[in-house]
This record gives sequence, C-alpha cells and structure tokens, in this order.
Amino acid sequence: MHDQLAPLYPHHLAIVRERAGRALALGGFDHLLIAAGTPLRKFLDDQDYPFVANPHFKHWLPLTDVPGSWIVYTPGRKPKLIFVQPRDYWHVVPQAPHGYWVEHFDITIVHTAADALAELPSGKRAVIAAACPATDGVEANNPPAVLDSLHWHRSYKTPYELALMREASRVGARAHRAAEAAFRAGESEFGIHMAYLSAAKQNDAELPYASIVALNEHGAVLHYTNFDRTPPAHSRSFLIDAGASAAGYASDITRTYASSQAAEFQALIDSVDAAQQGFVTRVRAGQSYPDLHIHAHHVLAGVLREHGFFRMSAESAVESGVSSAFFPHGLGHPIGLEVHDVAGFQQSERGGSIARPDGHPYLRMTRALEPGMVVTIEPGLYFIEMLLAELRDKPVSKEIAWDRVEAFRQYGGIRIEDDVVCTDDAPENLTRDAFAAAG
Repeated sequence: MHDQLAPLYPHHLAIVRERAGRALALGGFDHLLIAAGTPLRKFLDDQDYPFVANPHFKHWLPLTDVPGSWIVYTPGRKPKLIFVQPRDYWHVVPQAPHGYWVEHFDITIVHTAADALAELPSGKRAVIAAACPATDGVEANNPPAVLDSLHWHRSYKTPYELALMREASRVGARAHRAAEAAFRAGESEFGIHMAYLSAAKQNDAELPYASIVALNEHGAVLHYTNFDRTPPAHSRSFLIDAGASAAGYASDITRTYASSQAAEFQALIDSVDAAQQGFVTRVRAGQSYPDLHIHAHHVLAGVLREHGFFRMSAESAVESGVSSAFFPHGLGHPIGLEVHDVAGFQQSERGGSIARPDGHPYLRMTRALEPGMVVTIEPGLYFIEMLLAELRDKPVSKEIAWDRVEAFRQYGGIRIEDDVVCTDDAPENLTRDAFAAAG
C-alpha cells in the first residue's frame, strides 16, 4: 500500500498547502496551527476514552495516534511537525516518524505536551483544535473564515485520498464477507461483530464508527448497536452497517441479507438493491443531491407498491408522506476523513448554508455533486412501529395493506449503502469494486 501512496503524496501535500495558504489569507492569519488533540479523561477515573485525532491533522499526514502533537504551517515555508514522543513505560510510545511523507516536513521531536507548545510560533495564529487549557497560552480560536475555506475544499478528494478510501473499502468489504458467513452459520449479533473485527484486523476504537449488527426486528432500529450475545431461535434477516479505516479515512458500507427461508424478504432486498444501483449511476457532476434524494423516494415508493404494501401511486405516496414512513432518513452524506464529512450544506468557501427540502429533515447533504466529491448512497426501507403507528392514524391509512406490512415487521428493514466517487465521467463505486475484489 505504501508503494502506491508514496508517488501520490507530494501532489496531495502541495494541494493541502495551497488550500491552507488561501484559507489563512481569507482569515487574515500568518500561521496555521493544528493540534492532533489529546484523549478525553473519564470522569472520576485515571483512564481515557479512545483517542480520536483531529481530522484536520490527519489531512496533512497519515498519523492517527500521536496525541499532543502539532502541525504548523506558515505559507512559503516547509510544514513543521512537532511530534510528542513521551517518556513512558505504562503505554506504547509512538515510533519516531518514518515513511514516505517524512521528507516533506521539518520534524521536531519533544517529550511533553508543554514542550510541544513551546515550539509553536507567535503572531496571528489560526489554531484548529477541540480545546486547549487556558494555562497553555494557546487559544483554540477555530476561525470560521479559515474553517469554512478548508472544509469547502476538503470536499474535493485528491488521488492520494481516494487511494486511502479504496483501501478502507477493501478492508470493509473483506470484513463484510466474514460477517455474512457468520450470519449464515447462525452466530449471535456479538459473534458476527467479532467475526467482522477479526477479518478487518481493526478493533472497535479503530473503526470509523460503531458497527450496526442487527438480526430480525432489530434492523428497524436505524442505529442499533446493542449486540445481543445469544442467537435468536431463527435468524430471518441480517442488516450490517459497518466500515473500516485507512490512515484516518473511512469507508461506510451497509448490506442486508435474508435467510434461505425468507424468499419474500429476499425479493424486496433485490428490488432495493436494483434501485440503489440506479441511484449510483446518477452520481454525476451537476446532479443536485436533494433532487437525487427526492428521486429515490419516488423509486422506493414504486418498489413498495410493486411488492403490495399499498395501492396508491408512487407520486401520491411521496406527496402524502407515506414514503417517509418507510424511508425516514436521508439518501446519504459526504464521506472522507469523517464518516459524515464536512461541508455537506455549505454554500461556498466563504460559508453559508443550503437548506434541506421541506419534509426531509435528516438529509445530510444539499450541495450539487462535483468531480472529486465522495458520497454515500444508502436508500432503505424499514418497518418501524413508531412511524407505522403514526401512519395508521392518518386518512391515507386506508391505502396501506396492513396485513402485508405486519408480515414484514419480523425482518426489521433493508439498507444498502455504497461509497461513490463523482468523477468527470461515470461514477466510481468504491464499495462494489471492493466486494468484487474480495470475491
């Protein structure tokens, strides 16, 4: 993997430096200071929560576990890494910097966070950090003008970033294959999750988000993370939403499976899968993401009608809100250094916000697609009791085939999610390519 990244990294860093210089000029600052961050201490304890590095830090270099370290960039100068390598025999000490990227930084190794702060330049500083204790003398000002510019341009992935996202997809697809096999073997949700981690070779803290591993009715809970330890008497259906990481970049993959005895549910999965692949083909330059989301509602309403869940037209189902009872979340979101990446609503590099369409409060992106953007496409159909109860109380309830809906509640729901790159031509489906390579 490093052999693939080495020739791509100098171009990536040049782009990151150019964007940083532009952002500093917009905000009127001389220096960009980016803290890797420090772990959050548990209340009344001497242990920390798992460390998660500042995404702005990971944008510059492939280091994800160097708490206390800083990147300093002054336009016209070589970027500087202030690397904290503590004197510590309680924990594993980070290795000295090495690899394809080190020649592009001036590197100073220190042993304490206080030593790192002493290396920071003075002047007009844009400090990007979660928080800095007041005694440090470093204010995490996170200037909006700087952040707006950086976030806007982060939407456009470099070839280096896409290479890491392909790797994250490959790891995720491999682990998804193992999870499906565990489901077919009758494992519990916890057992399936363990199989996933083993195949990914990543622990829970290293994954980009908490995995959703849902059997049967649990698939109707959109963020189900309970992990039952005991297998159900009959595993009828399985929904897994789980990703992987590569040098701080995320994949976000969802698949839904039916048992061999659930032919009717498999038929519905097949229809959602076909619809999802149709939405992927529309990830093209100039496509409005909200328009694609609304289009998905019409197509999925057609799927529900085709499978006998209601008699009304697809258009009526969307207009009356029936489709939202079965598909209550957004079609997807930007993805990259963060699972739900920045600038999905942003109007320009100077900020601003593009509103969601009325009636779709959970859509996570309102921009038009452009080459270099990576988004998820994740339509779903669910049988959620709370939403179905609300639907029963509406006049349109008479159009619903409630016996059919009741028969499918035992399966929970369906979601199918791919990570897709918008290009100058046809979209690149990172997820489907990774599954094809996984065999």
